[in-house]
Amino acid sequence: MTTLALQRAEAPASANAGDQPFRTAAGGLIDRNRPRDFTFDGRRLTGCHGDTLASALLANGVRLVGRSFKYHRPRGILSAGSEEPNALVELRSGARREPNTRATMAELYEGLEATSQNRWPSLAVDALSVNALLSPVFAAGFYYKTFMWPAGFWEKLYEPMIRRAAGLGRAADAPDPDTYDHAHAHCDVLVIGGGPAGLSAALAAGRSGARVVLVDEDFATGGRLLAERREIGGTSGSEWAARAVAELESLPEVRILSRTTLFGVYDHGAYGAVERVSDHLAVPPPHAPRQRLWRIVARRAVLAAGAIERPHVFGGNDRPGVMLAGAVRTYLNRYGVMPGRRLAVFTSSDDGWRTAADILATGGGLAAVIDTRTTVPPHLRRMAEAAGARVVAGGYVAGTKGHLGLSAIQVVDGDNSTETIACDGLAMANGWNPVVHLDSHLSRRPVWDAAIHAFVPGTLPSGMQAAGAAAGRFTLAECLETGARAGAEAAADCGFTASAEAAPPTDPESVDHTPLWRVPKPKGKAFVDFQNDVAASDVELAHREGFRAVELLKRYTTLGMATDQGKTSNLAGLSIMAELTGKDIPSVGTTVFRPPFTPVAIGAFAGHHRGKEFRATRHVPSHAWAEENGAVFVETGLWLRPAYFPRAGETDWLDTVVREVETVRARVGICDVTTLGKIDIQGRDALAFIERVCANPFATLPVGKARYAVLLREDGFILDDGTIARMGETHYVMTASTANAARVMQHLEFCRQWLWPELDVQLASVSEQWAQYAVAGPRARDTLRRIVDPGFDLSNEAFPFLACADVTVGGIPARLFRISFSGELAYELAVPAAYGDAAWRAIMQAGLPYGITAYGSEALSVMRIEKGHAAGAEINGQTTARDLGLGGMLAKKKDYIGRLMKERPALVDPDRPILVGFRPVDPSARLRAGAHFLSLDAAPSLEADEGVMTSVAYSPSLKSWIGIGLIWRGPERHGERVRAYDPVRGAEIEVEICSPVFVDPKEEKLRV
Repeated sequence: MTTLALQRAEAPASANAGDQPFRTAAGGLIDRNRPRDFTFDGRRLTGCHGDTLASALLANGVRLVGRSFKYHRPRGILSAGSEEPNALVELRSGARREPNTRATMAELYEGLEATSQNRWPSLAVDALSVNALLSPVFAAGFYYKTFMWPAGFWEKLYEPMIRRAAGLGRAADAPDPDTYDHAHAHCDVLVIGGGPAGLSAALAAGRSGARVVLVDEDFATGGRLLAERREIGGTSGSEWAARAVAELESLPEVRILSRTTLFGVYDHGAYGAVERVSDHLAVPPPHAPRQRLWRIVARRAVLAAGAIERPHVFGGNDRPGVMLAGAVRTYLNRYGVMPGRRLAVFTSSDDGWRTAADILATGGGLAAVIDTRTTVPPHLRRMAEAAGARVVAGGYVAGTKGHLGLSAIQVVDGDNSTETIACDGLAMANGWNPVVHLDSHLSRRPVWDAAIHAFVPGTLPSGMQAAGAAAGRFTLAECLETGARAGAEAAADCGFTASAEAAPPTDPESVDHTPLWRVPKPKGKAFVDFQNDVAASDVELAHREGFRAVELLKRYTTLGMATDQGKTSNLAGLSIMAELTGKDIPSVGTTVFRPPFTPVAIGAFAGHHRGKEFRATRHVPSHAWAEENGAVFVETGLWLRPAYFPRAGETDWLDTVVREVETVRARVGICDVTTLGKIDIQGRDALAFIERVCANPFATLPVGKARYAVLLREDGFILDDGTIARMGETHYVMTASTANAARVMQHLEFCRQWLWPELDVQLASVSEQWAQYAVAGPRARDTLRRIVDPGFDLSNEAFPFLACADVTVGGIPARLFRISFSGELAYELAVPAAYGDAAWRAIMQAGLPYGITAYGSEALSVMRIEKGHAAGAEINGQTTARDLGLGGMLAKKKDYIGRLMKERPALVDPDRPILVGFRPVDPSARLRAGAHFLSLDAAPSLEADEGVMTSVAYSPSLKSWIGIGLIWRGPERHGERVRAYDPVRGAEIEVEICSPVFVDPKEEKLRV
């Protein structure tokens, strides 16, 4: 243990003593000339630029900042970093209200509004603090044992009461007015943490020319160097950090991301980080995001995330005024705040004596130093006692006193004598835990290091190494040395010439400690997990009831399950379980940690993908022409698609759709069908793959022909339908419906990668690479002959129905398919998407002599219903191929996905609803999709329901409304009449069951 100068500094009255009574007279890294006004629970207070909300509250003497989750006990500020479990507040108001913000991480800005949470009616007087008196009822696992009787009370009383009490803060009621951004970065070396080890690593890697990204969650880079009274190379630690940052900023390949928390480690060198771009401002500047989510891909990473101090477990250790010793030094040295008038130190390490020295050096009052170790160097005892402090060796703090804040501690000395020492602040120093959370994110468990009484990183993720306190190297000299070495090695692994320079000399220090996991006889409730109100007694209860495995302990007591993931509590809980089971801590084991390291706003994950931008709106290639010509658009899947093209004199949408259908049936029309999914399938085993995923046969499909395709799910129901065209011997193009395109691609990739990885086949989604237009109607061939380059014979003999071929249009490679969704002579022309607009305009120009019209999805739907084609309303995940009249086309001599399951008794039951058509008995009656079918004399009931009308349309060809739908034994009942009952819209129409094909049942038109 080194000699520390324990001397009381003279403390002249602060100029701001009236405004900030606990602000020190001088010192700190804040700007005292830039005051910041803010409010807490409506009370106007003042802080300084460079403060956090926590430091500003302490400077103003505010110690009570919240209430605990379960017992509503008074809680104060425990730490000074992201590990804070107690000081969770609501920031801002209105639409920007943000709950559960850690006051220790909230950068103070002018006009900041903060509100305490989890209390009613006020923070000082909380009605639910009565829960503390009921703590025997709310012990670990109480929710498994209580609220069981009477059974009827659960829904009427217990559940509503629990739901009202649950939660800590209030989310905003209005839409978030701010924006969130996503960004990507690639680097050679990623350095996680901006303390001495992180800065040394970044310097070593950056000087080699490597691309370096340094991520630091603080708004000021330097880590513990900003909080300690340390020297590096004859200068203060904070000055050394400032020089290091300045050099890094001068290096062209180095990027420093401050205010950025790395929250997740993922496969293949990918990392997730969230940057708080504008959280330190009341309102983000114009065009600036509130937060930015980073996806960083790094070849190598240096984990220099530091360590988290451990609290002691003793009675009343959650009382406001009880803090971690390192946090006390942070508030003293960085923020110029004295956390109390008269402070005590409870230590099991040399680190606690450093806190005592800093208290005296900044003019604070030191009431006592209680060291759990029996031996205290005489010179430290003498100097502490000379400063008026009581020194207790071999003792411990058993309990605390105070109403809404600490007023005294109960100390047991080495002779088991108890005394009460008055103080309003207590600093706990029980050693440090390396931050092992991030290296555990890929299911790697930390390992126990007996030398430091802590878990350290075990097998690190590929490409990552730990340095400094994160690796269990706690001295400043070790942090500088291991950081520089790790940075140089990471850069060298990336091919750069790097060397670790000799670390500059530091002032001497000692990190000896002998932790006391919990005091022998606590006076009062001794908390292990502050945020979830888990006490030592809860761990004992879990042990008695058999929940001794660490995963069971965690879930039974909720230890480590709060938003802080047990950063200050896990090891204490494990140590108590080890004591109770008679094992050592590594034998008890530890849980692993999952992303995110700290809470991340859902808005940051969503980025711009919300509201209208939840998914990118895709415009079809003809969108510009459609806009110019007054099209009305509809969202179809991810696409914005023309629904119809109204003209002057047309009174409503139906007039327009009727005109478009009649024009297609009589002359020619063009429709943009780019929205259909297009999947390119190539490879030696492409045919074998298609045979397995499609229910109908394709082995006989020749090159230059297309065929209708049906895909089943594993359970035998239809996944989707489309077409498959064979463009070459091993080259196929599959189309899928607009709505199911992504699902079909996902299904095919699953089959390729997991079911049959041995097949030589490759898939590529080319939906956006090709613009595709349907040209339909009696004059479709004439129109296309004016577009397709000479030399391609489009006659019926040379290019019959279901033919396909590569063609050129104005010298541009294109594909032509003779397929029809309308029932007319029709073609689909595909051109590279870059030429989509030009091709559309050229087709419109070519079709002018034949009276061409553009038609949208509404007219397309009318024509497909007239032809009885099933679409999304029929292929809804509940229908089989047999239900849709497609059973006859399924293969009988091959195996394919869904073949066996489609034969389940319920799926081949003769009484299953089958697709048929419906005509209203009264031709003027309007049919409605969604109507249910009842027999003419049946009363409406579920038992009487015979089926549903899935799609309806007004047929210009028949001059009446028609529909298709599913009804029991449909094909056997042609000519029978039933009622289409629609209680939602108050309609009941008598309809006749008929064939679903209303137009051209012999398919003569499409084969001409």
